[in-house]
This record gives sequence, structure tokens and C-alpha cells, in this order.
Amino acid sequence: MKLQKHRLMVILNNIQEDLMPTFMMSLNWTDQGIRAVKDSPKRSEAARELAKKVGVEIKHLYLTSGDSDLVIFVDAPSGDNVAKFALAVSSLGNVRTRTVRAWSADEYRKLISELP
Repeated sequence: MKLQKHRLMVILNNIQEDLMPTFMMSLNWTDQGIRAVKDSPKRSEAARELAKKVGVEIKHLYLTSGDSDLVIFVDAPSGDNVAKFALAVSSLGNVRTRTVRAWSADEYRKLISELP
């Protein structure tokens, strides 16, 4: 019985992950944010808590070179949740955000297979 319950939980978790779209957010520090860059690890933890409050889970965070200072990958029930998070985190004045929907390789293959 315990093994069956575990298998059911794994299946439900996989279904939930499949139902949660992934978004990629590119962040750039503002003048305020870069002046206090040494505080950014603490701010990233605070951002994780803020994300949870609006139904967003930060899955991965990367410091990057190039056009963006940071890139985060988030899962959320809808784009509305991600928009709330982007507005809330940007309103703190340390970063500006750009957000795009991201599809996994499996999701991409499925989309392609359904083309007319």
C-alpha cells in the first residue's frame, strides 16, 4: 500500500509539473541594485519568498554575462502569477525584468508534432 501511494504521488507530481508552465525571466540590476550588489544573495532569498506569495516557484537562478545580469527560471500556474511577481520584485527598485514563456524539449516536440 505504501509503495502504491508513493507511485501515485510521483505520478501526481509529474502531472502537476506538466501543468505548470515555465517562464524565463531576464533581470538587470538598476543603479540602486548594483550599488548594493553585495546584498543581492539576501535579496534573491527574499525574492523566493515573494514569488511563493504570488504562486510562483523559482526553480533556477543564474548570474549571467551578456545582455542580462541574472536569469531565473520559474514555474507558475499562469502568466498572471508571473506578471504579479515581476511587478512586485521590480517595484522594490533593484532590478528590471523581461519575461518569456519557455517550453521544455518534450513540450517543444509535442507542439511540433501537432502542427498541421
